[in-house]
Amino acid sequence: MRIRWKGVPTVLFGNELLDKGFSKARAAADRVDDSDRTFRVRKQMKRMIQTSGDTLYDALMDMVHQWPSLDQMPLFDQSMIEAAVGCDMYRKNLASLQWAAGQIRSVSSQNAKKVTRTANIEYMHECRREAYGRISSIIAQVSGSLKWLNEAREVLKRLPSIDQTDPCVVIAGSPNVGKSALIRALSSGEPEVNSYPFTTKRLHVGHFDANRLRIQLVDTPGLLDRPMEKRNDIEMQAIAALEHLGSLVLFLLDLSESGGSDVDDQLRLLDEVSELLGENELLVCVSKGDLLDPLPESWGEESLSCTDEGYPIISVIDGIGVEGLRELMMEHIMVVQKGDPMNLPEGWHRRDLEDSSL
Repeated sequence: MRIRWKGVPTVLFGNELLDKGFSKARAAADRVDDSDRTFRVRKQMKRMIQTSGDTLYDALMDMVHQWPSLDQMPLFDQSMIEAAVGCDMYRKNLASLQWAAGQIRSVSSQNAKKVTRTANIEYMHECRREAYGRISSIIAQVSGSLKWLNEAREVLKRLPSIDQTDPCVVIAGSPNVGKSALIRALSSGEPEVNSYPFTTKRLHVGHFDANRLRIQLVDTPGLLDRPMEKRNDIEMQAIAALEHLGSLVLFLLDLSESGGSDVDDQLRLLDEVSELLGENELLVCVSKGDLLDPLPESWGEESLSCTDEGYPIISVIDGIGVEGLRELMMEHIMVVQKGDPMNLPEGWHRRDLEDSSL
């Protein structure tokens, strides 16, 4: 399941909704043709009330249905929404639109019945005006929700779009250790670039195909690249979201210290990341191997060079070790990919073989 926030339509404001509903109502009334004035006015007023009510009901419910349901989305997306705009506000404002839709339908039905039961032309007009006034009041009551959803949409469309059905590698490490460069080197195409709505950092999402799987690669700027005491509550919420995302966490170390972080600080960060991400599979890799002094003895050979601790060493600049790292990542990912691929998901309908006529 991949949520595409950019595909969620713009939310109309209150005056735009009312213009839409009332203009359709006028057009519907203009199509009425009856020689008897009482019957004609009754049909016109009833059609205006019903058309405006139906149009606004459909518009509001369409908005509700076009926004992804929190209860049906993966935990990663729920956590990202909580960090970006708040899940409670998300539910509350969508529920307000649903409430307004129901109220408008009720007002429309009540006033249409009043028109049907009277032969007084002036009273028919009064019923239509009453319906319009009450409908306008209902829309005014949810104007704050419409505004909130519009602003939230602008924030949410900058969220990373991750497919929960595909394995995902979360790439972590101190600033300037080569996370984005590695994603570009490993990716089949040009990585997507998004922004976390709660940081000024840019987010890169790439992918490559292996073993008939589509492997997603996500870097974590501003989240897993600095000490715990420097992170705010919103960033900690986003970090919690990563617990529900990664099939593998790849932590990059820059032993050359060319990125500005000394090795001790990087190792302390590695310990923090290990604790934060709990039982997630963790692979540590040394980047910028071409800057090491001295170079590993097997540097440039077909086999993947490693440190004394067993950490693989790569150089994106020279293209050394990148393919070996890809194979090593796949070994870790295949360990995480559990379950029998021939088993159907829980709740999936399957006819028992003994009942099949085939």
